[in-house]
Amino acid sequence: MFVQSSLSRLLAMSAVALLALVLGAGCGKKKSESDAAAAAGSEARSEAKKQSIQNIGSDTMVNLAQAWAEEYAHVVPNVSVEVSGGGSGVGIAALINGTADIANSSRHLEPEEAEKAKQHNGKEPTQFMVGYDGLAVYVHKSNPLSEISMEELGEIYREGGKVNKWSEVGVKSIPGSKSDDIIRVSRQNNSGTYHYFRETVVGKKSDFKNGSLDMNGSKDVVEQVAKTPGAIGYSGLGYATPEVKILKVSKKKGEPGVLPSITTVLDKSYPISRPMFMYTPGEPTPAAKKYLEWILSPAGQKIVEKTGYVPLQK
Repeated sequence: MFVQSSLSRLLAMSAVALLALVLGAGCGKKKSESDAAAAAGSEARSEAKKQSIQNIGSDTMVNLAQAWAEEYAHVVPNVSVEVSGGGSGVGIAALINGTADIANSSRHLEPEEAEKAKQHNGKEPTQFMVGYDGLAVYVHKSNPLSEISMEELGEIYREGGKVNKWSEVGVKSIPGSKSDDIIRVSRQNNSGTYHYFRETVVGKKSDFKNGSLDMNGSKDVVEQVAKTPGAIGYSGLGYATPEVKILKVSKKKGEPGVLPSITTVLDKSYPISRPMFMYTPGEPTPAAKKYLEWILSPAGQKIVEKTGYVPLQK
């Protein structure tokens, strides 16, 4: 009797323990599934809140724009700034057709472009000046030339210009160059840099000489000059490398030349400097407005200087 009773109690206790184990496992599984579902829901809500800003345009500004976008991702993680270049003309076209939240441009918007944007979007584009660029004149590092005048640059690049040989600007020889010919490196005509250089150096009513090497991007200009001893080119100051030399530029022949820098751009002693712009189709969206405010803040302007450009005056 005692043995049977003890055995019965033991079996009953084992059954209860087994049932508790099964129920506990089931509860744990349900809790785990519930936690996973909650986490997935939270992630989905987070993704749903993430906003994207389409930022398109100036190739001169593309490295700067990318640096801004990367830093802003740390500042405001739920906003993604998608940057692409192609030239100021590409950015302005995207502004007009409504595919850009922000268009980067290294030149002013033309009146006809602003009118097209207004017709398409029903609103005047809004302009934001975000920094300055000293448009640098580059030659190969082996070129002995150290400075050049605006007049001489015009004669090199302008249709009908009289300067075609390095000897005509006082250069007797360039190590590695096969001839005395000046090889002109330029930009394609959808570039804001092209339009600015034409207006400022070549002349508003003049055109470029035929036969230049027309590059797609600012970086391409500097790379072409770096591998071509007889070349000269113009590009953004932020694209300088040790493989090229930046020439001093004087306003008039015989005057001392000036190198592009923060000081010389801001005091306007460097003659080929320009503002850099961002345009929005009408008033910016709330996300774009906050981004632009950050760009104009000390944090955003610090990145302008860090990438080789000139920040706005304080």
